[in-house]
Amino acid sequence: MSDVRILPYLLLLPAALFLGGFFLVPFLGVAYEAITGSDGSLTLGNFETMARDWRFWPAVSNTLALGLVMVPIQVVLALAMASLVTSMKAGREIVLYILTIPLGISDLAAGLIWLAILEQNGFLTSALHGLGIISGPTALLSYQNLPALFAAVVVAEVWRATAIVLVILVAGMGLIPREYYEAAEVFGAGAWKRFRRITLPLLRPSLQTALILRTILAFEVFGVVAALAGTNLAVLMGETYKWQFEFQDRKVASAVAMVILGVSIAFTLAFLWLLRDRTEERS
Repeated sequence: MSDVRILPYLLLLPAALFLGGFFLVPFLGVAYEAITGSDGSLTLGNFETMARDWRFWPAVSNTLALGLVMVPIQVVLALAMASLVTSMKAGREIVLYILTIPLGISDLAAGLIWLAILEQNGFLTSALHGLGIISGPTALLSYQNLPALFAAVVVAEVWRATAIVLVILVAGMGLIPREYYEAAEVFGAGAWKRFRRITLPLLRPSLQTALILRTILAFEVFGVVAALAGTNLAVLMGETYKWQFEFQDRKVASAVAMVILGVSIAFTLAFLWLLRDRTEERS
C-alpha cells in the first residue's frame, strides 16, 4: 500500500527536479543579484538605478502596450481559426499544419522576415512600386515614425505567435462533447449562440492557459523588436540585454528581469481571477 501512495510523487519527481534546476535555482540567483550591492549587502539601489534610466519608463509603457494590443488580437484570431478547423469535416489536419507553420520560426527569424518585407527596398514597397501605387522606395520603418515601428512589431508577433494560442484552443475544443452542440441545434440555437453558450464557457480552462502563456511571452518580446526597430522602440527585455551586455551590470539587469517577472505574475493572477469558475463559488 505504501508503494502505491508514493508512486504519484515518484512520477512527479523528474518534473520537479527539472523545474528546480532550470527555473527555481536561476530565479533565486537573479533575485539575489537584484537586491544586493557590489559588497553583498542588501540594497534597493539596483532598482533605483534602473528607474532613473531615461529609457526604463518608455520601455515599461511600450511593453505593456504591445502586450495589451497583441494578446487580444491573437486570442480573437485563434478563436476564429480554431472554430474553423474544428468544424471542418475533411482536411483539418492539413489546414492546422499550415496554420501552425510559424511555430517553427524563432522570434528573431520572424523579425528578419518582416524586415525583408517592410524595409525601404523590401518586397512590399517593391510590389507597390511595380503596381504604380507609390513612386519609389519608401522608408516604412523609420526611427521618426514610432507608430509604424510599433505596428510592424505587432504584425510580426501576431503572425508568428498566434499559432501558440491556436494549438491550445484547438485542443480545448476537441474535448467539448459533440452532444452539447447537437442538443443545441435541436432546440434551434444558431452558430453564434452555440459558440457563446457552449464553446466559450467550456473553453475557459484552455483560454486561461492560452492567455497566461501568451501574455508572459508578450512581455518577453525582444527578437522581433531588435530586428524591426532596433533600439528605437524600447522594451523591457531590451533593457535587460542593455544592462547585462552593453553596460556589464548584471545587478541592474537582474532588477529589470524581476520587474518583468512581477508584471507577468500580476497579469497571471488577474487572468486566474477573471476566468475563474464562478459556479463553484455559488455552490
